[in-house]
Amino acid sequence: MKQFFKFVLATIVGVILITVIMVFVVIGIVVAASSDKEVDVESNSVLHMAFTTPITERTPNNPLAGLSFLGLNSDKSTGLNDILANIKKAKTDVNIKGIFLDESYMSSGQATTEEIRNALLDFKKSGKFIIAYSEVYTQGFYYLASVADKVYMNPKGIFEFNGFNQQVTFLKGALDKLGVEVQIIKVGTYKSAVEPFFLTKMSDPNRLQVTSYLGSLYDHFLIGISKSRGINKDSLFNYANNGRVQFPEDAVRFKLLDGLKYKDEILDEIRKRTGKTSKENIASVDLDEYTKSKSDTQPQQNDDSSSKNSIAIVYASGDITGGEGDDNTIGSERISKAIRKVRLDSKIKAVVLRVNSPGGSSLASDVIWREVALTKKVKPIIVSMGDYAASGGYYISCAADSIFAEPNTITGSIGIFAILPNMQKLLNDKLGVTFDGVKTGKYADLGDISRPLTPEERAILQNNVNHGYDDFTKAVAAGRGKTQAYINSIGQGRVWTGSQAVTIGLVDRLGNINDAIASAAKKAKLKGYNVVSYPEQKSFLKQLDGSVTDQMRTKMMKSELGENYRVYEQVKGITQMMRTPQARLPYEIVIK
Repeated sequence: MKQFFKFVLATIVGVILITVIMVFVVIGIVVAASSDKEVDVESNSVLHMAFTTPITERTPNNPLAGLSFLGLNSDKSTGLNDILANIKKAKTDVNIKGIFLDESYMSSGQATTEEIRNALLDFKKSGKFIIAYSEVYTQGFYYLASVADKVYMNPKGIFEFNGFNQQVTFLKGALDKLGVEVQIIKVGTYKSAVEPFFLTKMSDPNRLQVTSYLGSLYDHFLIGISKSRGINKDSLFNYANNGRVQFPEDAVRFKLLDGLKYKDEILDEIRKRTGKTSKENIASVDLDEYTKSKSDTQPQQNDDSSSKNSIAIVYASGDITGGEGDDNTIGSERISKAIRKVRLDSKIKAVVLRVNSPGGSSLASDVIWREVALTKKVKPIIVSMGDYAASGGYYISCAADSIFAEPNTITGSIGIFAILPNMQKLLNDKLGVTFDGVKTGKYADLGDISRPLTPEERAILQNNVNHGYDDFTKAVAAGRGKTQAYINSIGQGRVWTGSQAVTIGLVDRLGNINDAIASAAKKAKLKGYNVVSYPEQKSFLKQLDGSVTDQMRTKMMKSELGENYRVYEQVKGITQMMRTPQARLPYEIVIK
């Protein structure tokens, strides 16, 4: 027995010692990685850009990015804010001779790609070169790469140029087999988020709206490539529509590409452009490292950086929910607190609300809308829309002084819905589970999923949703200076692109976040100002608390499911829709 306790005690001491050592190791790594050590950029360098992970609005506050440690996500990710800053900085950096746009996936939305593309077009005004290369060109990456001086591809690569496609997954057949009925309560002819639960194909109104906005997106896509490559837009349409680009040689023949080369040949061309011999290494700096370079500046910052006046950018990105949220979720508590803070800060003279959201909880959206409306009364507040600002994302935007969007932003979707499952057949017939109980009132068990709604209960829920839609359209009408009847006519849950939204009055101007900042400065009559970002990003150690297990689980799921992880997230999100009425985009729009 003594021997047993001896080994147990030794084990406990060993675990404690290892834990203490690991804590110090983690702290050491965090401190080292968090250091603000500047990066020296060699003369005649090339800025290397490769977008292999989804692009967030802000660079994550993760000093361990790029390290595989304790199961944490090892991917480096540079936010759109730093991407745009670095491209603008490189334009005037004497040490940067050009940009190498390397193989990228561009798995982010089209408006994000648009902002980067426009920044690259501005970079070209400096006379510096851009070379693009890839083994596989998705349509998203080719749209970005088409601005380059030379667009090359691996001779055996894959070039996608087939047109846009939007596909919806319908779940009704599977739910019927399971014995689950999804009870739908909605307002909006075009509010199609609920269609997958009670239909097996698109409704006519939904097909109409998808045809409309997909056509608008595709038209903008073709126009952009036409201008950059000097190819007639109709010719581009015919190449795709008739399947004429099947091999890399076809893309060269139709002048979509400048040539087919292997990576070593591309590197040789970059050497020549930067004055290097064939035996010398290319001087290059990666995008994330360039952020730390000595010449670091902020593109949103006016020349008078010493000014005491500031413009605040409040980032609202992700699904809209109640509670705190994080950098990838719009928690009504966190975002409303940030807006309130900048409103009360006398040094902040104007606010830019950066919205990138497909919507979510209608209640949480209203909480944030209230803070925007209050801010408008005391200082200018301008909205800059990202990939999405739809449904709840539009709700939180509509009270602003003015709204900017990219031509391919997805917005509108003004509508409300609620879904409630009736699982009686699944529980009773398939699982043999029954329920019985006592209640003190007729509606005490309203929302019980073990039985169908009664006509009276359905009427109550429909009335709640109708009331929410009435509030939504009133808020939009007041914010946009329109009648409620007009907003209802362009609402009804219909989705619009940024270009279409300008025409119908839901958006004021097409432009990027810097345009919104300039507009805010003009409205506040500022000549010099600093730009500050809110909400404050949590320190890495705070993020680390309780996140290791979550990150390990997410990493394993992504590894197993691959591209199907996106479907898993959508199905998981259904549970959130069943809690409160939703002002949400009908579905996730992904165009590759």
